[in-house]
Amino acid sequence: MEATASTATAFGLLHLIAQSDTVGRTLLVILLLMSAASWALIAIKGFALARRKRRSTAFLNFFWNARSLDDVKEELSAHGARDPFAHLSAHALHAQAHHSRHGSRRLAEAGTASEYVTRTIKKVLDEETMRLESGLTLLATVGATAPFVGLFGTVWGVYHALAAIGMSGAGTLDKVAGPVGEALIMTGLGLAVALPAVVAYNAFTRSNRVLVARLDAFAFELHSFLTLGQAPGAAVRGEARENGVNVRPMPSTAAAAA
Repeated sequence: MEATASTATAFGLLHLIAQSDTVGRTLLVILLLMSAASWALIAIKGFALARRKRRSTAFLNFFWNARSLDDVKEELSAHGARDPFAHLSAHALHAQAHHSRHGSRRLAEAGTASEYVTRTIKKVLDEETMRLESGLTLLATVGATAPFVGLFGTVWGVYHALAAIGMSGAGTLDKVAGPVGEALIMTGLGLAVALPAVVAYNAFTRSNRVLVARLDAFAFELHSFLTLGQAPGAAVRGEARENGVNVRPMPSTAAAAA
């Protein structure tokens, strides 16, 4: 038993680091940097996601309970745009007011007020999509490459372990299993780094897809408010409210599919 315990403690991560060369230690540092970067990004984007969801819910509740767009303008002027829905509303309202005052004096303002508001909304949607997707490339890269970095470290360690065993002339199982099993630690580290990055990437991607679908639905109704004076189905919702029925705006096809 004592011999087994001493053999087990003779091999491990610390022994691997001590016995590895420059290439092995470099691969280990790369894995540690990948892990630190992915966990830092997961924490930052997770906090931003929770804050964005809370602020978006608060703004949408205020928007749909506001008496007019003037109330929305006052709210945005007082507190600013702190979520994607408020950001979209602020730019759309500003575009409508700007086109009403100055008309289409530049190429960027060409067309009718409806066309100018449509282009502004599309631009804001593209900006929000890019902002939501920032950092996801890092998670995807870590999730895809970390296992291969660990595998390369394992192959490199096995090669050096077998070379050392061949030079010593001791080819018994107890002499081979320890160094080879120790080299497999790099593969385990690669998988441990990749798995959280892949799970977080999938979670953030789905959350972004749902948010973009909700933004598309909100943009459609906001555009209708600004160009037609009311959103599609507003008359039906108004009659339902008079009858004591609370009817929320209908989402678009993309939001329903998400």
